[in-house]
This record gives sequence, structure tokens and C-alpha cells, in this order.
Amino acid sequence: MASRTAPFAPFEFMIAWRYLRARRAEGGVSVMTWISLIGITLAVFALIATLSVRAGFRAEFVDTILGANAHATVYSAPVTTETGATVRTIADYEAMTARLAEVPGVTSAAPQVRGQAMASAGDRAAAADVYGLSAEDLGAIRRVADPETSQGDIARFDEGIAIGSVMAQELGVGPGDRIRLIQPNGARTAFGTSARVNAYEVVYIFTAGRYDIDRTRIYMPFLEAQSYFNREGVADEIEVMVEDPEEVDRLTVPLLMAAGPTAYIWTWRDSSGSFLRALDVEDNVMFIILSILVLIAAMNITSGLIMLVKNKGRDIGILRTMGLTEGSVLRVFFLCGTFTGVIGTAMGVVLGCLFALWIDPIFSFVNYVAGGGVWDPSIRGIYNLPAKLQLADVLKAAGLSLGLSFVVTIFPARRAARMNPVEALRYE
Repeated sequence: MASRTAPFAPFEFMIAWRYLRARRAEGGVSVMTWISLIGITLAVFALIATLSVRAGFRAEFVDTILGANAHATVYSAPVTTETGATVRTIADYEAMTARLAEVPGVTSAAPQVRGQAMASAGDRAAAADVYGLSAEDLGAIRRVADPETSQGDIARFDEGIAIGSVMAQELGVGPGDRIRLIQPNGARTAFGTSARVNAYEVVYIFTAGRYDIDRTRIYMPFLEAQSYFNREGVADEIEVMVEDPEEVDRLTVPLLMAAGPTAYIWTWRDSSGSFLRALDVEDNVMFIILSILVLIAAMNITSGLIMLVKNKGRDIGILRTMGLTEGSVLRVFFLCGTFTGVIGTAMGVVLGCLFALWIDPIFSFVNYVAGGGVWDPSIRGIYNLPAKLQLADVLKAAGLSLGLSFVVTIFPARRAARMNPVEALRYE
């Protein structure tokens, strides 16, 4: 009666490694092993690369939202004036701003004037969203006040206006140049309302990291914006910044209570939530699709092991007659498959992590080979393809690959263990 050995004894690892390295002339299946190894490597690499790029894109997109926009915006309910006009301006904006700033979790609150205008310089023109705010509030906008990506002097903001870098490029202007802003609902005269045309010096050019912001946004001093848009003594909205933007919904009720019964609140999740949910759905779909790719690659291990069992029938018969149990034979061929899965997964993890870390030079090379224009910021919103390597994504990819590699090796390993040694040696 065959004696029982401890599971996964050293000699089982030795035999499995010997079979895995065997040349074809010795009855090995090195070609199939290499195919399985390369398949697992590329599948894990693709999975990690995709997950890191999707995570990086989401993080960059959210950062551009939070770094250049209000986390929450407070509006006033529409009010009908004596003349029948409907306005949504905030008359007591100073008191409301002070109350909002005192809400726990709020870092700052600032009144703003909002309007649209046509910006022109020479024979060039561009549509603009104009934001009127104080110089102090402009300096608190992280993405806009970044000195590394800006031109001009933000300290001179009260002397002119600040415009986005893409708009500056389209208009062909730089710091010190002057542009005209044309607003149709301008000066009120005895003959009606005429268009208002004012010229302003460009004192600051910013790059917020979002193409749509850099192409359309203009910042104007608050008092000048009140005069330009006929908002004397009122504000259009109050922007609120909070400590934890991800938890901004938790502050909605306290902000409404502080703002008053006629206030409305619009958070950054309200404006971009549908897009972020679409990204989450796309992430899940991509993970499922690439998981199928990993499964297909893992199935190559099964093919290789079936061929290995067929070629090693004589060896199995000899080992069984020498006293190896069915369990030992099963573990030997199970180890043959798992070696391939583990090595392929490890190589795929390394390649995926390197891709995520070196995505900038890799993407630059791809863009150079393609002749440029691979990434269009006007379509995708941000200027480059980011990647964010997260431990959870790496563990998910590695765990999926190892799990599938272990599962697909069970069938051929059981077939080898159940092989009759007499039948295996009958024709030898």
C-alpha cells in the first residue's frame, strides 16, 4: 500500500518544474507553455493598464472640476419685479455669504456675477462666460491661481481681466494686450438698451486643465462685473467651497438653512454626476470584457496540460508503480499549470505597473508615430491621457488571473491522477 506524503512536498515541486522545462524532444510541451505564459502576461497587462487609465481619467476629470469650479453654488428663487421682469439676483449677498461661510465644513463662500459676452481682438472673436469675483476669491481657485501653468500677474487682477489659455491662443493675445467685451444687454438709454462695448487689459492668463474652461472663461473684478452686467448692488450667485467635496451632499441641508427659504443649491455632483456614473458603468463593463480575455488566456493552460499529460503517460505509470499516490500526481500537474499562471501573472503585473508609471513617454511616442492628434482635448475635455495606479486594481487583476489559472488546471490534473498505471505502461 502506497504511503501518504505531505501535500505539496518538495519532490512534487521538483517534478512539476522539470516537466515544465522539458524540451519537446523529451516529451515536453514548451511551445504550449510559452503560449500560455505570454497569453496570461498580456491579458493581465491589458487589464491593469485599462484600469489604471480609467482611474487616472476619472481622477483628473474630477480634479479639474473641483479645482476650477465651486463645490456648491447657491442661487435665489426667481422674483417678479414691479415691471413684470423676472430676476434671480441676490440683494443681501453679503449677509448670505457670511452665513454660508459659518456652516461647519465650509472653507469659503464668495459672491459672483455671471454673464455671457463676446470677446474680440483684431479680427478674431470668441464666446465667453464671464465670472465677476474679487481678487482674493480668484486667488483661492487652485487650478486658476497656479503660477506654474499661468502667465501674467494675478496681483494686477483689479486692473484688468483674466482669461483662459485656449481663448488667449484663439484671440492671439498675451499679458498686456487689450480685448473688447461686447454685451448686448448693456447701457440703458432714452432710446432703449444698447450693446455695451468695453476694452480691458489682459493681466493674467490661466490654464485650468479643462479645455472647455480654458476656451470660454473670463474672470473680471467683482465691482466692474456689477457695472458691466447692470448688477449694481446685487450678485447672481454665491459659490461655496467645502473641506471634503466628495461629501458635499451631506452639507446641502445646512447650506439651505443658512442661505434662507428662497435659496436653491446646485452642487458639482448635480452638474457632473451623470458623466461620473457613466464612467463607473464603463469601468465595470471594461473589467468584465477584459476578464473574459484573461479567461481565454488561462484556457491555454488547460490545452498545454492535456498535451503534457498525454506525453507523460509513461512517466505517470512509473511514478504510480513507485508508490506515488493519486493526490501526488494531481498536485504535480496542478503545480505545472499554476507555475505558468503565477509567472504569467507576475510578468503581467510588472508590465502593467510600468505602463501606468511611464504612460507619458509611451503616449508621446505613440503620438509621434501617429503624426500627432491622437488625443483631442476639445473632445475629451482634458489635455493628456492620465493613469493612476491603484493597489486595489492591481490586486483585482492579479487575483482574477491566479484564480482562473488555478481553476482551469484542475481538470487535466485530475485526468492525470486517475490514469491507470497498467494502461499507461501496457505498450511501453
